[in-house]
Amino acid sequence: MKSRNPAYWLCQIVGWGTYSTIGLSFAANDVGAARMPRIISLYAIFFAFAILLTHLLRREIKRRQWLNLPMRKALPRLAASAILVGLIASAEVIGLDYATGGGGEWSRVAVLSIIMSLTTASLIWMVLYVAITATRRALEMRLRLREAELRALEAQVNPHFLFNSLNTIRGMIVEDASVAQDMVTRLANILRYSLQRERTYTVSLEREMEVVADYLAIESIRFDHRLRVRIEIQPAAAAAQVPSMLVQTLVENALKHGIGTTPEGGEVLIRAAIQDGALTLEIVNPGCLEAPREDATQIGLANARLRLRLLYGDKASLKLENRGGSVAALVTIPA
Repeated sequence: MKSRNPAYWLCQIVGWGTYSTIGLSFAANDVGAARMPRIISLYAIFFAFAILLTHLLRREIKRRQWLNLPMRKALPRLAASAILVGLIASAEVIGLDYATGGGGEWSRVAVLSIIMSLTTASLIWMVLYVAITATRRALEMRLRLREAELRALEAQVNPHFLFNSLNTIRGMIVEDASVAQDMVTRLANILRYSLQRERTYTVSLEREMEVVADYLAIESIRFDHRLRVRIEIQPAAAAAQVPSMLVQTLVENALKHGIGTTPEGGEVLIRAAIQDGALTLEIVNPGCLEAPREDATQIGLANARLRLRLLYGDKASLKLENRGGSVAALVTIPA
């Protein structure tokens, strides 16, 4: 009998309370003041009975799973049950009135009137219940799909990063074991971050940059003097929330397509600031923005854009642009 949904009970109370109040206001015009306490008591009982009756109907709908049936099968069942509830409620009103000494006032027209009124109210209740339930189910489904997509994207991003990092470590094991050991330690830090971070999809930029620092330390060993890094992050921007692994993905992209394709290397600039109520991220690397090769997967950028869209909708963006010998990845996120 107990429902854990407070919004459902609020709708029940407001809906049947409104119906009872309207009925009571009409009844007050037809009876004297001496009979009002009895009328009020009858409507109070009806109010409680209507909530109980429709709640039992709701429980039966859920138990029989009528809302999961095709419309051609569900509609007759829902309509018939609503009509039945209207008839039962009408019988309760008339029977209670007779039991308390007012039966002589019921004519055939009055009986038909109360049946039509309560049957219509029950049908309206059914329509609203089905509509609200269907809307809530659709919203829950979208949220589950959104969460599943985000989980899948995280599963794509992390192996992609690990694959590249492990390749770097593998190349250093023979050359310098102590350096390889330090790289493994830093990679362990990144793995610990990935496993222990709260499952809220976003982290502070300051925490994200700790992971980026470990990643850059690993990659700086591979690129040696070819990689230079400059970081300019405003204190206010450091506290802003960003999707986890987003900055690392963009930095990885900058190294792969910028430093990795430039023999002399260059500087990677990571800049963050709060502007007009939004966090603006810039990752700049040497190179020139060109059309992607046919064999290029671009999985990192595609995932980054999709994660931003899932989390922020149209309020966030990620774009690439040429800047006179450099390529800049520009990210805007609501602060």
